Amino acid sequence: MHSFSYRANALLTFAITILALMCAMASVSDNFNSPSPTSEVQVLNINWFQKKPDGDDEVSLTLNISANLGSLFTWNTKQVFVFLAAEYQTPKNVLNQVSLWDGIIPSKEHAKYWIHTTNKYRFIDQGSNLRGKNFNLTLHWHVMPKTGKMFADKIVMTGFRLPEAYR
Repeated sequence: MHSFSYRANALLTFAITILALMCAMASVSDNFNSPSPTSEVQVLNINWFQKKPDGDDEVSLTLNISANLGSLFTWNTKQVFVFLAAEYQTPKNVLNQVSLWDGIIPSKEHAKYWIHTTNKYRFIDQGSNLRGKNFNLTLHWHVMPKTGKMFADKIVMTGFRLPEAYR
């Protein structure tokens, strides 16, 4: 006959195999979800735009951020990390990204939000490259699943411009 340890090993192996199969099915099922999130950002005010003593430009903005990210949530979604970045070009770099605000959305009930805020992180450019600069505001998100690979995407909002002179 089979010993207790042999039977326990067989049961544990079977249970782990079933668990791995269920995790694989959960990961594959998320590929059939086609989310359609929406977002809008308004720059209400440029609080200050100054040249720091070390020569860097610094900007403080007042923003209205609204988004509906509910379609990103499935039964396999643990949480969504979202951040707003200012993106612009300089002669030295084709793409500069500065994170202005971020947050974690824990559930679908919190996925539709409207926030009135100033930039959470400093908007600084190393050099005097921001005067009269066009920039985009891009809402990035990373979907963190319970099992499987992370998914990331973004919405780019164009048409923002900084003033020609410091304030």
